[in-house]
Amino acid sequence: MQYEVLGVVRMLAGNADRDRAADVLKAAYAEGRLTKDEYDYRIGRAMAARTIEELQQLTADVPNGPSALPPTYQRPQPHPQGQLMPLQQPPPIVPYAPPHRPQNGTATAALVCGIISPLVWGLSAIPAVILGHKARNEIRRTGEQGEGAATVGLVLGWLWIALGAMMMLFIVG
Repeated sequence: MQYEVLGVVRMLAGNADRDRAADVLKAAYAEGRLTKDEYDYRIGRAMAARTIEELQQLTADVPNGPSALPPTYQRPQPHPQGQLMPLQQPPPIVPYAPPHRPQNGTATAALVCGIISPLVWGLSAIPAVILGHKARNEIRRTGEQGEGAATVGLVLGWLWIALGAMMMLFIVG
């Protein structure tokens, strides 16, 4: 059933619509998205709602709730050669981009020191190990990116330290 208010046609809500909205609100309350007072207020309004639009407004900001706008339907437009083209759906709306995690500079320094160790006869191996351990601690504390670079710097540093120790033993022994 429909009725008209100020030239706008509104769809009346049925008991099944109210029950569906109550289920959505109940799930949102169970997940902790609504407080008890807000849940009681919205359930009361949902049971008293006369139109689908009122129910949509009550559940639009919780997951699984109907959108604030009713669905729109478009007829496919004929192609210039007379063939029907499929309806193009708009891309899904992403509420926000995930936050960018910066790269840890100490991890980069550890990686560089580890890579240049063979070029400087292993002199940068000890700084690679020290910077690698420091970077891993900073990354755990701050959540920055660079865990892989810090680990590779550590491994290369320890590798060149071990090779240097073996060379010393070979030369001396």
